[in-house]
Amino acid sequence: MFRRIREMLRKELIQIFRDPRMRMVILVAPIIQLMVFGYAVSTDVETVRLALCDSDRTPLSRELTARFVRSGYFAVVASPRDPDDITLLLDSGKAEAALVLRSGFAAAVHAGKTAPLQLIVDGTNSNTASVVLQYARQITGDLSGELLTERLRRRGIQGRPAAFQARIRAWFNSNLESRNYYVPGVIALLVMLITLMLTSMAIVREKEIGTMEQIMVTPITQLEFILGKMLPFALIAFVDVTLISLVGVFWFHVPLRGSLLLLFLSTGCFVTTTLGIGLFLSTVSTTQQQAMMGTFLFFLPAVLLSGFMFPIANMPEPVQWVTLLNPLRHFLVILRGVFLKGVGIAVLWPQIAALALLGTSTLVLASRRFRKTLS
Repeated sequence: MFRRIREMLRKELIQIFRDPRMRMVILVAPIIQLMVFGYAVSTDVETVRLALCDSDRTPLSRELTARFVRSGYFAVVASPRDPDDITLLLDSGKAEAALVLRSGFAAAVHAGKTAPLQLIVDGTNSNTASVVLQYARQITGDLSGELLTERLRRRGIQGRPAAFQARIRAWFNSNLESRNYYVPGVIALLVMLITLMLTSMAIVREKEIGTMEQIMVTPITQLEFILGKMLPFALIAFVDVTLISLVGVFWFHVPLRGSLLLLFLSTGCFVTTTLGIGLFLSTVSTTQQQAMMGTFLFFLPAVLLSGFMFPIANMPEPVQWVTLLNPLRHFLVILRGVFLKGVGIAVLWPQIAALALLGTSTLVLASRRFRKTLS
């Protein structure tokens, strides 16, 4: 049995790596994709293009606008005199936010009144808009607190007024860099795409080139055939996970705080699931084009329902139950737990158990379907 599986494994590896384009797809393309996604997939808001309409033109208004610029989050790209010109700047995309200080702003502050200011934000991208509003609240809140303290000091009241002082500390990702969150997710996406795509075309390719009948007349059993088809892609998946993780750690400086053994154990469970799904798609397809289409029909919903882009907690409850059948959801939790939190199997065992159960189920389903196809 082991000799036949070994020969099947040898045949598949020769068949895969004989094609130079396939070597590029397996070894080089994942690293290139990680580099592209690592830089492109980011929700950090670093420089906001700000249109400044300062009709007050007083030292206080200039101090407020200077604080916006000194924060490093805003860059003044236009200074329209007429507030109506702001609409054109926002419509054309030349500005992402506009700060409007009307005449009488400083006078109201010095008179002890509430001085309104207007911040208009392009809400097309709701995530960026919410971050910009948070930055603006922080800047205006700091200046307002300092003005209040100065006013109390002039009245002979020393010290700052009583207030809560929040000391905020983010665990596991102290600088809140979105890259640390997304790069482990990209690793899972790439491994899933490669194993699904290669496995889904494995059996159907044998059908197309007419070698399936030749294999079936050999002494090899169905179990040996499936194992021989799966093992090469499992080995490729482990090589890809190693390569991509090295790039993530040493190029993007994503911390790897957990156990490597746990990472590879969970990768094995995840790859078993994707290989089972790929084999099932291969058994229900008659051409490689159909297998490719089936792969993408499964891959896109799996990504959307994995929590990679949208929080699962925000989805309707029935959809949240459906996501439990998605192996990518569980593997993302494991990857982020191992990379960022450094947690072990005592915390991640529910996700590992779910992947093991899904992997076993998909393999049984694929083998039954394969047997039915042969019959």
